[in-house]
Amino acid sequence: MQNEITTLKDNHTWDIFYLPVGHKPIGCKWVYKVKCNPDGTVNKYKARFVAKSYNQIEGVNYFDSFSPVAKTVTVRIVLALVGMKEWKLNQLKINNAFLHGYLDEDIYIKLPKGYDKA
Repeated sequence: MQNEITTLKDNHTWDIFYLPVGHKPIGCKWVYKVKCNPDGTVNKYKARFVAKSYNQIEGVNYFDSFSPVAKTVTVRIVLALVGMKEWKLNQLKINNAFLHGYLDEDIYIKLPKGYDKA
């Protein structure tokens, strides 16, 4: 959970404000997953902070929806490096995916449990 919070802070995902009168925040929750090795032993524990987007109303809380994906040029560069360096590549992993866009509307979300405001 701390790794996820640190990443959210480092990417300046949000700014902390008092909730304005007349606005309702979107809920949030932690989603946990245990990543295992091929032999079944635990590799690591992962935690992701997600918004309860099912509480949002189109035209009120949002106007468009997006699905963040890796840019084709980024994947091509990585694959070119693999070929040039003659590295072995079994799979490609993207650690964190963020939509680097600007919102036209204000979105208010509850802070995740365990979030230190400092």
